[in-house]
Amino acid sequence: MKDIRFTIISNKKIADKTYKMVLGCEDNGHGVINPGQFVNIRLDGFYLRRPISVCDWNEETLTIIYKTVGRGTEYMSGLKEGEKLDILTPLGNGYDTAKCGQNPILIGGGAGVPPMYGLCKELKKEGKNPTVVLGFNSEKEVFYIDEFKALGADVKIATADGSVGIKGFVTDALKELSGYDHICACGPEPMLKAIDNTADENIEGHFSFEERMGCGFGACMGCSCETKYGNKRICKDGPVLERSEIIW
Repeated sequence: MKDIRFTIISNKKIADKTYKMVLGCEDNGHGVINPGQFVNIRLDGFYLRRPISVCDWNEETLTIIYKTVGRGTEYMSGLKEGEKLDILTPLGNGYDTAKCGQNPILIGGGAGVPPMYGLCKELKKEGKNPTVVLGFNSEKEVFYIDEFKALGADVKIATADGSVGIKGFVTDALKELSGYDHICACGPEPMLKAIDNTADENIEGHFSFEERMGCGFGACMGCSCETKYGNKRICKDGPVLERSEIIW
């Protein structure tokens, strides 16, 4: 983990209540990042940092995508190009691409979509064939479809109101798929539980959990959860947990 000052390169709205922020740093200052890891951002005037998943990265930049769901993220949406942010990075364990199989399904719902992009990009580099399932409430919330397709992924969309793709949830799209050998998912816990109930019970998987955090690096124990192998901290031992260890 590093505490780094980043410079905002851009901060633009890309869908309803959804923003894409590109952050610059020099000389690979953000360290080695694994798909599914997150950063913790300090905001002036707010006591707690805001944990945000990493969507994409290279040697000079980090890209995050966030939704405005409270005062902190609303404040973030107003930040301008050239402003500085104090960020802890990288945090969490991320996905182990070596365990993701040759034909994995990547499932993201809402704010769980961004980390699936970084994961898909890495899997394609490794010569694997991911299928991507993305879930949104409606067309106005849809984002990054073209970006996933540009990676060469097969992309399925589900919207609750049927305005784009399949009408329903990501589990409705999942029911129509076969031949996959691993599941990687990120999104709200009810969605993850529904995926677990829908997918073949013999398929291994990794689920990334959303949780309120204090410190973001395992010291405060505020985001602990019970697993089959004992208590784990979502920020430090997660946010990615193996399907086989999760207690619903």
